[in-house]
Amino acid sequence: MGVLTRLFLLASLCFLLSSSVPESPFSAVKREFRAVWVATFHNIDWPSGKGLSANQQKREYEDLLRRQQRNGMNAVIVQVRPSGDAFYESKFAPWSEYLTGTQGESPYPYYDPLGFMVKATHDKNMEFHAWFNPFRAVSHVRFSSVAYNNISKQQPNWVFQYGDRIYLNPGLPAVRKYLVATVMELVNNYDIDGLHFDDYFYPYTKDGIPLPDRPTFRRYGQGFSNIDDWRRNNIDSFIKELSDSLKIVAPHVKFGISPVGIWRNKSKDQRGSNTRVSHTSYDMLYADVRKWLELGWIDYVAPQLYWSTRHPSANYEALLPWWANNSFGRHCYIGHAMFKVKKDNSRHWDNPTQLPLQLDMKKKHRASIQGSVFYSANSFEGNPHRMEDALKNKYHKFPALIPSMPWKDNIAPLAPEQLQVYRDQEKVHLHWNMPKRASDGDLPRYFVVYRYLASERIDLENPQKIIHISRETTFTDLTTDHKQNYTYAVTSVDRLHNESKTLAAAMLRRTGYTRPGVEGDTLRTDNKVYPRYWDNRGQNLRRNTNTKSRFKKSGN
Repeated sequence: MGVLTRLFLLASLCFLLSSSVPESPFSAVKREFRAVWVATFHNIDWPSGKGLSANQQKREYEDLLRRQQRNGMNAVIVQVRPSGDAFYESKFAPWSEYLTGTQGESPYPYYDPLGFMVKATHDKNMEFHAWFNPFRAVSHVRFSSVAYNNISKQQPNWVFQYGDRIYLNPGLPAVRKYLVATVMELVNNYDIDGLHFDDYFYPYTKDGIPLPDRPTFRRYGQGFSNIDDWRRNNIDSFIKELSDSLKIVAPHVKFGISPVGIWRNKSKDQRGSNTRVSHTSYDMLYADVRKWLELGWIDYVAPQLYWSTRHPSANYEALLPWWANNSFGRHCYIGHAMFKVKKDNSRHWDNPTQLPLQLDMKKKHRASIQGSVFYSANSFEGNPHRMEDALKNKYHKFPALIPSMPWKDNIAPLAPEQLQVYRDQEKVHLHWNMPKRASDGDLPRYFVVYRYLASERIDLENPQKIIHISRETTFTDLTTDHKQNYTYAVTSVDRLHNESKTLAAAMLRRTGYTRPGVEGDTLRTDNKVYPRYWDNRGQNLRRNTNTKSRFKKSGN
């Protein structure tokens, strides 16, 4: 065995061993967006093939959610408009061919795939982001199934062919208005958490083949001497109009873009990254994502950083701080190339330490990079390079709340009411009541249960203490040691992930005398306890005075 091979195996073993090392309280993060892309285009992730029965499609999606929740994910980004079609009944687009095999044909037996997916995702307390490919109308002129009500047939003057695909023309005001209407139809009919576009705006151009939109430029390009600037303005106008519409109609819906990972090369613009590639978001796809972030038109960016830390012209290590420094206070979630971990045999991605190294680098920019998105769901099949183990045992060992967006909502919900805790042999049962609405009218969307040893101070910033996150108002703890005394704390969280500024907490002792104890102690009888309320630093705010003189000793 060669020296390089031995060093490679040693590095791999060290990584796998480190993946099982418990995370320290100081390195674990309480808030992080953890998502996977679920691609439906050509059945990449879901459903696994065309023509599956409704029940098969449902089972596959539920299995996908279970797997990704085990991997620590708290969100999915699902492609619902892949190519001029839809995974829901729409007056603007036909049913997707990736459901039944024939575009325009509804699922059989009939069901609403998008409605099912949103509910199934929310049942697991995960966010659902609806992923659109707005401008792609037909994925292949020869092989795609194209229904009579596909927009390319309904409005042939709105589209152009480039290569083997047909695209809606972004330069036409009617096209942009139509696309905004398609999005708002979905937003008005489904309880989605986010709207998501990827990198496809204008097509990726091929060498020597110009885009066929010069006639449109001659008609609508007044005020622009440069067709490239006009194209960027078309995409700007679309993003701005859609952003404004969302803020009015559905202000809770997050608007995110996942561009190609390079905005511009520094050789063309001093604000750009230290990279040397031809396919950039600004110059090739006419998507000025940096501008959209700076002006607050979008809520998050998920740049596709699909290069290794050793890439000579687009290095992950150089791109990571660039995006951290150019998100302008909006959220930045790094798009990771999980598909390369599974399939790429290059000398960089074949190394099992490559993606873990990238995740470790990302931790150094926690203040400005709030999460990760992995492309894509099926890339985890077979646990390539044991990445699922690494997520479960190290990077996602503890649950994480999704980061809040104070520019969308900064009002926290009220704390849960009337927390009750009691022991039943080896089980501890908790129950609390839904509080009243907060000042903005919001009720909690879910609750977080923390557990501490009785001697520990309540610290809500330590995710190791989170034992349950759920939309229910009950929880049974099956992991207690009956010899230990515990303090439980429960907080409320609204749909935009603001956590209540006060909490309901109660101490549970297995037996004993009711007496003043550590901060957070409560009066109790037997194994029942009564709540006090704390702020999120563990400071006592008020106690349930009705219990003060009711009991002196447990068991009396």
